[in-house]
Amino acid sequence: MIHENYHIHARKQETLLALENKRDESFWNGLYDRYERPVLTRHHVPIHWRFDLNKTTNPYFMERLGVNATFNPGAIYFEGAFYLVVRLEGVDRKSIFALAKSDNGIDQFRFTGHPLSWEDIEQEETNTYDMRLVQHEDGWIYGIYCSERKDPNSEVWDTSSAVAQAGLVRTKDLQSWERLPDIRTPSPQQRNVVLHPEWVDGQYAFYTRPQDGFISTGTGGGIAFSLCKNIEEAVITKEKVMDERRYHTITEVKNGQGAAPIKTEKGWIHLAHGVRNTAAGLRYVLYVFATSLKDPSQIIARPGGHFLAPYDDERTGDVSNVVFCNGAVVNEKNEVFIYYASSDTRIHVATTTVEKLVDYTFNTPEDPLRSHDCAKQRSNLILKNEELLNKEAF
Repeated sequence: MIHENYHIHARKQETLLALENKRDESFWNGLYDRYERPVLTRHHVPIHWRFDLNKTTNPYFMERLGVNATFNPGAIYFEGAFYLVVRLEGVDRKSIFALAKSDNGIDQFRFTGHPLSWEDIEQEETNTYDMRLVQHEDGWIYGIYCSERKDPNSEVWDTSSAVAQAGLVRTKDLQSWERLPDIRTPSPQQRNVVLHPEWVDGQYAFYTRPQDGFISTGTGGGIAFSLCKNIEEAVITKEKVMDERRYHTITEVKNGQGAAPIKTEKGWIHLAHGVRNTAAGLRYVLYVFATSLKDPSQIIARPGGHFLAPYDDERTGDVSNVVFCNGAVVNEKNEVFIYYASSDTRIHVATTTVEKLVDYTFNTPEDPLRSHDCAKQRSNLILKNEELLNKEAF
């Protein structure tokens, strides 16, 4: 017998799922639009994924398998619809992957089917999260995610030390998934690995992040570019750092590739995250750079500063003052949908166009790296504008 409370809460949830997500008219920077509501939160997770509906076994209608957060989704535009592979974190701290679908990419996302699963070939794998989805020209959709397990070299009393590697799955329909062996690299730890969507010199190309420790990059220098011939047994032998960390910038602690790069007429546009340390802890923001169409490892444009940072209520959550993106898509109208999580708690969307993204990337000045030069850079802009304003006055 279904508990009567199910129908009460199902109606409330249906009201939430049907809400329109309007542009936030209080925000404007000319580059992208923000929206009033998150696109997904823990409250959007189906009730029957969380509660035992049987009144006999759950007389008080208690949440048996609670959800703590929905965040860091991979994204893909597939057969005319928008799909997110969401990091769904239970109250037990484990993350699982769940598929959500929307027709317009901005609101009314609904979780579908069951949590994603595949052959369990890594018995030491404890936690899985932050999948990057890429439709490769070989015909497969690949998902690369962080595969975390306890550090086998840690002391018995140490229950925190972990090892991260790049787990790899693939699909053709987003329903049936094949697990491939972990991607092997020269680095002790590997997170934020992204597959380039096209062949490079007849090989699969990857953006990696060399890392010595689970949290600290150590000698890892930034975002690296790598090649390998066989993705079914992916072994990377050389990681060439292409976008290095820099002192007193938004990437001084670490940086990593976000979503797969977007191909434009002027170059590949990359969305990445940068991390710096503050008195309140690590601050994560998103930034942009572009690489050459002929050589995706060569940076040709690097607009200064962050592209998107936590805003208003986005600053608070499980891990405050953080935005993170591992999913962005372009539809047939060249509209860009950037899915980002705020403070490891909820998922938002920002929308722009390929044309605006190109303008921003190639016409925004680089960070001059010194306060003295930054002051001169801003003064030059002010002088240029004052000239225009004075002309208009006459």
